[in-house]
Formats: sequence, C-alpha cells, structure tokens
Amino acid sequence: MRIAVASEGATVTGHFGHCQNFNIYDIENGRIIKSSSIPNPGHRPGFLPNFLGDMGVNVIISGGMGGGAVEIFNEIKIEVVVGAAGAAKAAAEGYLKGELHSTGSVCHEHEHSDDCGE
Repeated sequence: MRIAVASEGATVTGHFGHCQNFNIYDIENGRIIKSSSIPNPGHRPGFLPNFLGDMGVNVIISGGMGGGAVEIFNEIKIEVVVGAAGAAKAAAEGYLKGELHSTGSVCHEHEHSDDCGE
C-alpha cells in the first residue's frame, strides 16, 4: 500500500492542489517501511489524481480538496481522506491505526486555499 499526504514540508496542507509537496509512505504489514517527498508538479485540472495514481498511490490524505479531484480519485479507486491536520507522518500513522477518518471537507474556491469548508 502507498499513502500520499498533500503537505507543506512535513505538515498536512489545507488544500490538496496547492500543496508544496507530497509525502509518500510505503506500507507493509500496517507499518511505514519507507518515506519520501516529491514536489508538487503543478496544479492543473485533473492532473494530480492521475499523477499520484500512476505512482501507485492507494490513499490520499489532505486538509481539503476540490470536488473535481475527489471525483477523479473515486473513479480511479484511490481512497480520499480530507479534514486532516498536523504532521504528515502522524496523519498517515493515524490512518493506519484506523484513527483518521475523512470529514468530507470539500474546497469550493480554488483561488483561495483558506476557503475550504464542509
């Protein structure tokens, strides 16, 4: 399993598409065995979900995400967990423990990453 966390450095970002980087965690037997960080290659409609899918990501974690991205992730069978905050690694570990659940927070204003809400 592979988990991606949309991040600003080591912290979960408030808006998926405008994140600085993705922290990627490779999982075996319910534990993180490898972690890496890749820069966000750019925000273009529909691009990032397929980019992460091509990298073998199974779960995406973010503070918030636009509805279009959520739909694409759902179509390509990648689980979306939104409403996360704090350290990216802690979010991934919380997901693995069953303690992190999606709030369903969808961003409605792409121009303003602070306008994410439920």
